[in-house]
Amino acid sequence: MTSSTGNGNGGPLEGAVVAVAGAGGPAGRATLLRLAEAGAIVVGSDANAERLAEAVDAARYAHGGATVVGDTVDLLDLAATREWADKTEKEFGRVDGMVHLVGGWRGSATFAETDLADWDLLEKLLIRTVQHTSLAFQAPLLRGDRGRYLLISAAGASQPTAGNAAYAASKAAAEAWTLALADAFRKAGGEEGPRTAAAILVVKALVHDAMRAERPNAKFAGFTDVKELADAIAGVWDKPAREVNGQRLWLTPKP
Repeated sequence: MTSSTGNGNGGPLEGAVVAVAGAGGPAGRATLLRLAEAGAIVVGSDANAERLAEAVDAARYAHGGATVVGDTVDLLDLAATREWADKTEKEFGRVDGMVHLVGGWRGSATFAETDLADWDLLEKLLIRTVQHTSLAFQAPLLRGDRGRYLLISAAGASQPTAGNAAYAASKAAAEAWTLALADAFRKAGGEEGPRTAAAILVVKALVHDAMRAERPNAKFAGFTDVKELADAIAGVWDKPAREVNGQRLWLTPKP
């Protein structure tokens, strides 16, 4: 077993080992960069090996000496997800975080036009991957002294719109599952309170530089930049587990 020594950056997450699911997307790239900057050892996964490699290389290049690695993992396979969690803990000696950034969106113009094929897809992307990562990483996170499981959700889960039934319902289910994990962490902490936390970061939607370049006249009102999201993710470790466990942390006004 290899002990985690961090990236030598002296940051607030120095020595922490954080896994990031969905690391190859824009939010994943920003999160890898931010966590590496904070001194964490970052272990990313994505179904797209090429996209993941690009994200890992970018984080390594931006922060020389940072330990950033990538594993191509099928998060729809529980056994494969458990294997990833076990491998990460064995290689680095601990797991201090699982950040769930696997996303996807499907919608329709009206409620009546909802295509249930959208639900079939979103159930896999937005619910099943949460189930698998939470089940796989619960025990490793409990064994650490600062474990955090973070779900990124959308305000629409609390106030669904007619054309977003499948998406909002999927997000709401993922939130409920994460809150159940938070209750497990609470119970594991006993009278002293939880040492490990599961929390939900809520956005209206995300925006990144490429989106702005494609739509230079768009205002993206209320959207959260992926860099701001990454800052908020890193900031969760600044607070005691009992303050964030089971909480929705709003990065956009509540609906």
